[in-house]
Order: sequence, then C-alpha cells, then structure tokens
Amino acid sequence: MTTNLQLTADGKLKHFLTPEGLSAELLTQILDTAETFIDNTQSPRKIKSPQLLRDKTVVNLFFENSTRTRTTFELAAKNLGAEVINMNIATSATSKGESLLDTIRNLEAMFVDAFVVRHAVSGAAHFIAQQTAPHISVINAGDGQHAHPTQAMLDVFTIRQHKPDFSQLRVAIIGDILHSRVARSEIHALNILGAKEVRVIAPKTLLPAEIEALGVTVSHNLQDGLQDIDVVIMLRLQKERMTSALLPSESEYFSCFGLTEEKLKIAKPNAIVMHPGPINRGVEIDSKVADGKQSVILQQVSNGVAVRMAVMAMTMTDFSNH
Repeated sequence: MTTNLQLTADGKLKHFLTPEGLSAELLTQILDTAETFIDNTQSPRKIKSPQLLRDKTVVNLFFENSTRTRTTFELAAKNLGAEVINMNIATSATSKGESLLDTIRNLEAMFVDAFVVRHAVSGAAHFIAQQTAPHISVINAGDGQHAHPTQAMLDVFTIRQHKPDFSQLRVAIIGDILHSRVARSEIHALNILGAKEVRVIAPKTLLPAEIEALGVTVSHNLQDGLQDIDVVIMLRLQKERMTSALLPSESEYFSCFGLTEEKLKIAKPNAIVMHPGPINRGVEIDSKVADGKQSVILQQVSNGVAVRMAVMAMTMTDFSNH
C-alpha cells in the first residue's frame, strides 16, 4: 500500500486512510485545525459550524455497525455545511450481490465528494481510494484490524489537551492489541509525533507477532507496565473477532489486566485514562476508573466531532486558503 495515495501532488491531504507514512507536520496540522473548530468561549465548550463544505456531499458507507463513529462523522459533516447520505449497507445492493466497486461507481454518478468508509476487511478503504474518481476523498472510519486513523487522531488530540509535550510522554496501550485497528493507528500517530515511549501491555495471546517492529516496548505484566506512565489507553476485548479461546476467562483477564483504582496508582499521579469505546465495564476497566477524575473518556467522544471536521475540511477543500 503506497502512502502517497493519501497526498495530493503538492503534499496536501487528499485521503485519510492511515497515519502511517504521514509527516508529523501533517498530523499536527490536523490537530491544530481541529482546535480552531472548538469554541473555548462557551462553557461547556461548543463546536463551531463554519460552512466550509456548503456545496459538498458526503456518503457514510458503513459495512460494519457503528453508532458513535457514524454519528460523529455525520455531525462533523453537517457542522461544515455538507449534505450527508447514510448508506445502510445491510439493505443496499451490495447485499444483493452487487460488488463493492459497482456500488462506488453508482454513488460517484450521483455527484458525491467524499466517502467515509467502515469495512470489516483490512485494506478496503485503500482499495476504494485507488478506484474512485479523482475529485473524491476517502476517509477510513475503520478497516478490519488494519487502521482507524480518525480515532487515533482524536485520542492524540485529547492527550495534547492535557499533556502538550509529546517528547516527554510515556503512553501505555493495554489489552486486545491483536484485534485492534485503533491500537495500530495510535502507535503510528504517537511515534510520528515524537512520543518518548509507546508501551503495549497484554497477554501474549493478544499481541500480534513482531509487534516490536512498530516501535513499541512490550510488557506482559500490568503492574510492571504501568510504571512511569503518563497516559493509559484501555482497549476492549474484541470477542467478535476472536476465533479461538485466547483467554481463560473474563474474570481472570480482569484480575490480571483490568484497570482498577489500585493499579492506576502505579502510573504517574497525574496520568489520564482513555478508552476508545465501547467499554466493557468489569472486563478491562473498573467503573470507578472509567467514571473517575483521571478519566477523559467522554472528552474523547466530544473531541471526535472537531477532529473529524478537521480531516474533512483538509481533504475536501483547499484548506490553506481559509
């Protein structure tokens, strides 16, 4: 997969498929742009609605269920003034045997400007980006176990609000790394932005082979792994993707790798706790931690709209002129 597929000839963002291969400058531009969409004069803070995409049409092409991601993409597009079409793939022509490419071609013929794609197959968003008409942008809303770039960027955006100096940052990603497209995108984004250390903490059965090659340190023990950590990112157990018994039981998993108030004390006192959701309370995280004062989980959800607005604005307009 070529990374330059994501860029225009002059180096601007054309598609957003994965943070991998993008520059720190471009990722920082996404974060800075998202910041401009947040109105800090209001309490609670509100999202602005600049009508930058007034004449554009965005198609949410979700081949997998997702309430929160689809809703935040829809809100983001509407805040920018775009028309939004939500495709219910379960009842569309693809379930009647029409190929993915036929569906894309038919939608292109309706003069759309962007596809937001979620698909169970890794590489689906890249495939669509390679095949679409030149004026169409493709944003990956999660493909298989490969990438979920906007989730990674909203997580990084949330981290930056609390801990702006990435060069001093130690981040721990804990749980089902093997099946997590979010973890992969977070690892790439954090390393590109210069995080001091990205640590993954998981049982061996939930780690991909050669995970170290992504630029992480590995721990199989939560107590050891949480030492000196500034940011704790918990992942859910993706039972729907597990083809074999990778764990003895959920209760045993929680006792070894679940985040409790007691275990959180091992991390730095001002560590923040994150979770891309949906949360399995009592499986990977205790409710007291998920709802506690160090949790920024709801802030992540709020930030999702501004970050997705930034990605749409940058891919669908000549944003440098705004």
